[in-house]
Amino acid sequence: MKKGYSTVLLTVLFILAVGCANHPDKIKIPKDAVEMDVDFSWAGIQACSHESPEIRVANIPDGTTELRIRLKDINLPAWNHGGGWVTNDDSGLIPAGALNIGYNGPCQPDGRHKYEFSVMAVNAEGVIIGFGKALKPFPPKR
Repeated sequence: MKKGYSTVLLTVLFILAVGCANHPDKIKIPKDAVEMDVDFSWAGIQACSHESPEIRVANIPDGTTELRIRLKDINLPAWNHGGGWVTNDDSGLIPAGALNIGYNGPCQPDGRHKYEFSVMAVNAEGVIIGFGKALKPFPPKR
């Protein structure tokens, strides 16, 4: 019985590993996309929370209808932290908690990890017209 259980467990782990390795991190950013400035702070964000931090974006190109956001653990890139999207209101501010569906905050198993927020500006046709990212460690230094 143990051998059968081990085989099933290994098969499930393999499927999960392949699925995570192929998560939608392979988006092609057009060469003519405007370079945006992105900044955020982990202050007040708890580990393993679904509460996203406030994210500030500058140099958002004209014609942007929505901002798509992703979080990536640079130390464990196969771990999908998801993200979300917000309608562009031209403020450059993505409020804390705005990524409340499909977002999993930093939840590293050990030590400090580097996390990167990527922000894509998308026009009404669904074309990426701007891109920016910011990288910071979690937990933040105190």
